[in-house]
Amino acid sequence: MTATADDNTQHRSRMVAEIEQLVRETARETGRAALDSRVIAALRRVERERYVPQQQAAQAYDNRPLAIGAGQTISQPFIVALMTDLMQLRPGDRVLEVGTGSGYQAAVLGELAGTVYTIEIVEQLALEAARALKAAGYRNVHTRIGDGYAGWPEEAPFDAIMVTAAAPGLPQPLVEQLKPGGRLVIPLGASGAVQSLTVIEKDAQGRLIRRKVLDVRFVPFTRTPR
Repeated sequence: MTATADDNTQHRSRMVAEIEQLVRETARETGRAALDSRVIAALRRVERERYVPQQQAAQAYDNRPLAIGAGQTISQPFIVALMTDLMQLRPGDRVLEVGTGSGYQAAVLGELAGTVYTIEIVEQLALEAARALKAAGYRNVHTRIGDGYAGWPEEAPFDAIMVTAAAPGLPQPLVEQLKPGGRLVIPLGASGAVQSLTVIEKDAQGRLIRRKVLDVRFVPFTRTPR
C-alpha cells in the first residue's frame, strides 16, 4: 500500500520525536540537550521518502541508515539532525557539503542556510540526488560530481562545511576554504572502525579548535584514484 501525504507527515512526526529522545539520551556526550528549533522544523518539512530507493520508501522514516546503492547509505536521521545542529547555521550562510549521497542531508541544509554547495564522487548518486533536489524545489542547493577532498574553491570561503563520510585525517583544502569563525563537522577515523564525529572551529587568527562529539560509523571518504 502506498503511503499518503498524511501518513508521511505522521511518520515524520514520529521520527522527530525519536530523534529528540536520542538527543536527550546522548546529551552528556554531545553537549546538546535539545536541538535548535529551526533544525526540528527543517526535519519536519523535508520529505525523506524522496531520497531513498523506491523499494525502501516504507522505511524512509525509520531512525536508521538505509542503503542507497554504490556501497553508500543515507545516514540515520538522528545523525543528520545532530550534525546539522552542530553547524549552527544562520539563514544567509554559505555551506559546503562533501558527500551528497541521496541528497537528504543537502535538503535539510537547504532549509536552513542561504546557499548550499554539495559534491558527490559517485556519478549515479550525484545525478539522482540532483533530480530529487530539483523536484523538491531546492533552488538554493547546487550539486557537483567530483572529488570532495578539494572542496569547491571557486565558491569559497564557506561559513560552514559538513563531511558525510569518514576521513582518516582532516582535508587541508577544506580547512583553507572555511571562513574564520566557521565550523567544520566531520567524522574522523579509519574506515571500518569506530570514528569520532568532530567539530572544528576556526578562530579569527585561523587557529583550529577541535571537539570530539560522539562515536560514529560512516562509510569511508572516497577519492578519485591517482
